[in-house]
Formats: sequence, C-alpha cells, structure tokens
Amino acid sequence: MKRLGLITNPSAGNGFGKLAGQVAVAQLQRECEVLDLTGETKAQSEANAQEAINQGLLDGLVVVGGDGAVQQGVNLCVAADIPLGIIAAGTGNDAARTLGLPIRDAVAGAGVLLNNIQKPRVVDVVRAKTSTRELYFFGSTNADFGALVNMRANSWKWPKGPSRYKLAMVVELAKFKPTKYSAIIDGVEKNFEAMLCTIANSQYFGGGMKFAPNALIDDGYLDIFIVNKISRLELLRVFPKVYTGEHITHPAVEFIRAKNITLSTATPMPAFADGEPVGMAPVQAEIAPKALKVYATSARTSSVAD
Repeated sequence: MKRLGLITNPSAGNGFGKLAGQVAVAQLQRECEVLDLTGETKAQSEANAQEAINQGLLDGLVVVGGDGAVQQGVNLCVAADIPLGIIAAGTGNDAARTLGLPIRDAVAGAGVLLNNIQKPRVVDVVRAKTSTRELYFFGSTNADFGALVNMRANSWKWPKGPSRYKLAMVVELAKFKPTKYSAIIDGVEKNFEAMLCTIANSQYFGGGMKFAPNALIDDGYLDIFIVNKISRLELLRVFPKVYTGEHITHPAVEFIRAKNITLSTATPMPAFADGEPVGMAPVQAEIAPKALKVYATSARTSSVAD
C-alpha cells in the first residue's frame, strides 16, 4: 500500500480548499495510507512535508489547492524524486487544466490520482532564479505587465475571484509603458520593447488564458511568449483573444522556443511564477526535462478538465 503525504491550502478557491482536502483524504484512504501534513501556515505545511520526506515516510505527495500549492509541491517533489498528486481546488487551476485533471471536484480528482498511482506521468518543469530565490515551476513565469497586474490584484482583498484580476488590469493599463528587455536566449542576445513577456512550460496562465497554445510539458523546451510594443488600446484589443489562443496571429505576437533564457529589464519589474511572487527581474530560467513525476494520464485527450 502506497503512503501519501497530503497538504491542503484551506483558503484556496475562496475556502473551497478546506472541504476538498477533507474529501480527498477520505477518498485516498480507501487505497492508500494518508499522512495529513497540513500545518497552520503554508510554511508549516512545507516544513511538515519536508520532514516526512527526510524520514523516508512518503511514496508520493498530494497537494490540495490552486497553482500556488502546486508550485510548493513541485519544489518538494522534484528535490525528493517522488511523484506529485494534484487535487485542484483553487481559482486558476492552470496546472490541473494542462494535465487534464478534474477541477474543483475532489472525488473525481482522487479517482484520477489513484488510477495513475502505479504509473505516474513524467513531465518537464523549469528551473529558475530571480533576485531573491531559486525555484522550480510547472507553468510559467513573467516579469511584465501581467506581473504588475498580479502584484496589484494580490494587494486587494476585494473583489474576489477573476474579476479582481480584470479590474487590476484596467488600473495598471492606464499608466503602463512598454518595458525594455535585454535577453540572452540559448546564448544569443536579444533586445526588445514589449508589453508582455512570459517564459512558459505549459499552455495556460491566469485561470485559463491559452497564451502559449503550442507549448508542451514534455518536449524539453521553453516557449517564450512576447507581445512586442503596441499601443495600450491595441493591447486591450489583443488581450481578450488570449483566452482562446487566437492572439497568435497578431503581428506583434512572437514565440521563441529555447532551452534557457536570462531576462533582464531596464526598469525594476516584479517576477511571478504560476501566479506567485518570486522576486524581481532579472530572471534566469532553463528547462529541466523529465524532472517531475505526476499522478496524471499521459495524454491531454483523456482530460476531464474544462
């Protein structure tokens, strides 16, 4: 019988995480031994999980929450070389969407996890370094207009959900100017001005935005997404198309596939990875092929996520 550690973010999904965690434990205990490692804080949960890993107690680690919880789990699991399970209970859930996992359905999520417990999927992650820390992430990192929007949205307690991000975007756009970037991409220097610049491993960002529709999580490459300098009005026209992937035909949109990148900005710019603040630019990122095992099916076509 597999022994799984489990950590829950009870505040994920505006409080849905707490219930999802309880349901997940009950479902997983039918076939596995489950150690609930959830602490009073995120840091305490991480410390509990790390201690269980250090003692060799875990065959895998399950996180219940959103993309922030997934990032926490990715860093623990890559370092320990144990599989990660995801019960998607957050607001964005882009990692679950990418992997084709159930979203905000803990019973179904636990079922998919158990179905894949003997043969987890192997996927790429990204190894990154910012001004303040080193980390792994699954989805994407950005130091651009989107990062400024995230920073502002995170400073507000109201409104809740995706509407907070959209309102923060309007506020930031009123004063935003194109950012000057200097990048070294697979050893080649590139200088440019852009509205958006995201380093991606997966397709999705910001709760379902399909900003890198051709990105794959097992191809051994980063997908660098750039919206070169355009007017703010034109950015407003382009941005809604990101939800469907139709933005890729716009002449200002550029994609570059690479193994590694160092991205610097002429002005101070916050960096976010999978929606979580991770310091300031410059950002160094390189693909870490096949570095993560995850309890998920091997094909996106098997998805039960919306």
